[in-house]
Amino acid sequence: MIDWTWIRAAKDAPLMIVCSAVALYVLLILYTRIVGLRSFSKMSGFDFAITIAIGSILASVTLWQKPTLLEGAVALGVLFGLQFVVGNLRKRVPGVTALVDNAPLLLTDGTEVLSDNLRRANMTEADLRAKLREANVTRLEQVRAVVMESTGDVSVLHAPPDAPAIDNALLADVKEGAR
Repeated sequence: MIDWTWIRAAKDAPLMIVCSAVALYVLLILYTRIVGLRSFSKMSGFDFAITIAIGSILASVTLWQKPTLLEGAVALGVLFGLQFVVGNLRKRVPGVTALVDNAPLLLTDGTEVLSDNLRRANMTEADLRAKLREANVTRLEQVRAVVMESTGDVSVLHAPPDAPAIDNALLADVKEGAR
């Protein structure tokens, strides 16, 4: 005999899921309006972690009886509050950005692969080649620099071989990026 219990729900469960989802949606809009859209940016590892945590809370509160809707609302409020406080500290207090964010890391200087930095980024040369292909690099001589950003994204700066050099300002905050 087939056990269908995995597909059923308590009589009030669908209604509670709808109510929780709507309430959380409204709270999300409210918190985002108060704190700002940066709450969902991926500008730093901290931003990304907060976004993941918010998604986890939303899923848990929407689909489970524990944590309760009130507990989820408080948890979201705390995360948005932390995002607001840390964002303001990053702007106003020297050193907070370095404490909270990873610094971007130069992976290639032109066509030269910086093997030590590649190891620090936990990337292989195969990973690097994949990122070059994703960036539509067709010839290695087009590559000006590859940077592992503070979010974990990889930026590939490329141009035709006869184009001017990269402006130093673009690499000013990149570890081993000053030329």
